[in-house]
Amino acid sequence: MASRIEVIESTAGEVATELRRRGIGADERVTIMIDQDKELIPGRREARARIVAAGLTDDDIDRLIKQAQREVEPRLG
Repeated sequence: MASRIEVIESTAGEVATELRRRGIGADERVTIMIDQDKELIPGRREARARIVAAGLTDDDIDRLIKQAQREVEPRLG
């Protein structure tokens, strides 16, 4: 049986929906390629993994970002 290669560009959150739309069943094998060169903020994935490993949540991350912004804002003017 010959392999058929098809390129689908999608977000991680929409992969399952896109596969279902194409009639690909949950038990069928697929190969997914992750293209990190298109990442908008290089290094963010690595930094987030370290933060989560340190036991922080997304709320903690948001709080730290807002705190850093408040610390820097007075110096901008």
